[in-house]
Amino acid sequence: MINLRVKANHWILFVVCLVLGFLIAFSYHTTQMANHKNKSNITDKQYEETLTLRNELITQEETNRELQKELNQKQSKVLKNEQELAKETQVFQNLAEDAEKYRMFLGKVKVKGKGVKITLSDGAYDPSVVNVNNYLVHEQHVFSVVNELYISGAAAIAVNGQRLTNRSYIVCNGPVITVDGVPHPAPFVITAIGDPDVLSAAINLTGGVKDQLVNDNIVFSIEKEDEIVLNPLLGN
Repeated sequence: MINLRVKANHWILFVVCLVLGFLIAFSYHTTQMANHKNKSNITDKQYEETLTLRNELITQEETNRELQKELNQKQSKVLKNEQELAKETQVFQNLAEDAEKYRMFLGKVKVKGKGVKITLSDGAYDPSVVNVNNYLVHEQHVFSVVNELYISGAAAIAVNGQRLTNRSYIVCNGPVITVDGVPHPAPFVITAIGDPDVLSAAINLTGGVKDQLVNDNIVFSIEKEDEIVLNPLLGN
């Protein structure tokens, strides 16, 4: 009785396995047919064209990457050149500014700007003073004012309208002073172009030029000017 049951179970298991095997085989066959059908929809020519286009796309992408690298290198070179040109431009600008300053200092060009006007006059006559030179303006008085103005940053200076240069000389000749050989009587008006506040402060410094002039009985005055015009020197 037991053997019959075992045999029956074996037959049932056999039938189940057979059905499962058939289902698996049928499913695999169906899948293969579907894949074959899909492949059959793409011809060999279309496949080759698709492959060719894909390879061309890959090649183009590589070319684009190389061109991008080259572009980056050229942009870096352009940036470097622009920086070098900017430096050269700044150098040329500085040279031009220096040349302009030298021309102004040499009296080669007409200049105009703010500045100060300083007047030096002989002191009042005093009969009790034996030596008349004690209240006259001398070249050292003019020199002290001119030197202080240059030290304080004056760009251009004139005495009684006559421009001074790096080779100017001032000589006292009796009651007059000669500037580069040209005589000028008192009062002596010294005009200077520069920062009025700086120039005025330097001249009025305690114990400085102004106090020395006053101690020598020189009549001294200084004015700030909004516009001073100095003409260039004529001739050589």
